[in-house]
Amino acid sequence: MAVSELACTYASLILHDDGIAITADKIATLVSAANVTIESYWPSLFAKLCEKKNLDDLIMNVGAGGGGGAAVAVAAPSGGGAPAAAAPAAEEKKEEAKEESDDDMGFSLFD
Repeated sequence: MAVSELACTYASLILHDDGIAITADKIATLVSAANVTIESYWPSLFAKLCEKKNLDDLIMNVGAGGGGGAAVAVAAPSGGGAPAAAAPAAEEKKEEAKEESDDDMGFSLFD
């Protein structure tokens, strides 16, 4: 993603988060306040996109793009019913707790 697109994306998200109407002028103002130089057409493109799309829906569906991963996550075993579906969820929670304990031991990505 180009710097211009990223700057306009962040500006649009800031405006949306603050409940301010997303316009080309407001996007351009935020981008220039951040000392980022962009082409003049980007703010208007993003403002038009934000008029046509609901940003809440876009934000909530960030990782829901097409592909086979969603079908695998939704698929349920045919013979087990609800009790079998609950068991894998409990196992996942145990694994997450184990990963968190590794963080407590002083290991991190940036050590």
